[in-house]
Amino acid sequence: MRYDCAIVGGGPAGLNAALVLGRARRNVALFDNNQPRNRVTHASHGFITRDGVTPAEFRRIAYEEVTGYPSVRHFPAEVTSVRKTESGFELIASSGERVEARKVILSGGLTETYPEIEGIRDFYGKSLFVCPFCDGWELRDQPLAVVSNHPAAFHVVKLLNQNWSRDLVLFTNGGDNLTTEQREQLASKGIRVVDTPVLSFEGTDGKLERVRLADGTFIERSGGFVAPAQVPSGRFAEELGYEIGTNGEIVADPMGKTTTAGVYAAGDSAYLQPSQLIHAASSGSKAASAIVGELTEEDWQANA
Repeated sequence: MRYDCAIVGGGPAGLNAALVLGRARRNVALFDNNQPRNRVTHASHGFITRDGVTPAEFRRIAYEEVTGYPSVRHFPAEVTSVRKTESGFELIASSGERVEARKVILSGGLTETYPEIEGIRDFYGKSLFVCPFCDGWELRDQPLAVVSNHPAAFHVVKLLNQNWSRDLVLFTNGGDNLTTEQREQLASKGIRVVDTPVLSFEGTDGKLERVRLADGTFIERSGGFVAPAQVPSGRFAEELGYEIGTNGEIVADPMGKTTTAGVYAAGDSAYLQPSQLIHAASSGSKAASAIVGELTEEDWQANA
């Protein structure tokens, strides 16, 4: 069987794309290895009608809806290769299955690399998070840590200070991306900047209690935000020839169309920020709509 579209990645972007394509009665191959980036998170926020839903429940509901359309087939496997053919694309999965498709949506999300700080995995997704919009409400009015040497750290601190908590400490972890003016602004707001590298996060049952520094001192905090390095997953640029941006993202137009004909990108693979369910789902919907339009024109001309 030759599918109208193969979707690589079953996060909110890929699932919403499958929903739109399925409702358009297009044959869809949805590949998903069941390793979502947000699986360690206790809840997801900011998605209307699903605010506070667990990632597992979100996926359960989504797959129930998507696979209810008979033209959508779920392949529980990772795609290891995608190559262009005369009639479209051939995808090879880790399960050994080969699938042919007219179009491809790359929606593999991001792979995170955590800072080398002892204990970070014990608290990540429980009291340490990445996105203030996703988890700032749950940490409101608490003494928070922002651990980041990323240039965007100053902006994150401003967001938190003006919306969720005035009790903040910025740990640059030995980095030096703050300007003198930024340091002065932070000091004027009573926000402490600590440049000593962070040794470890400490607490009980996922609840952060203190941030210990390399000099042996510690600062008490009950939660906070960290900045892991994020790289788009499922890279097939060499095989397919699409353009990659300066931050590793797949270059695509507002509807997800890449520089390679027939290849679309959706979700965090193409839009590194903001990394939220609702943005990812929206990009999947737009890419699927664009593909339906493209397939329609091709079929109209072929049947003329």
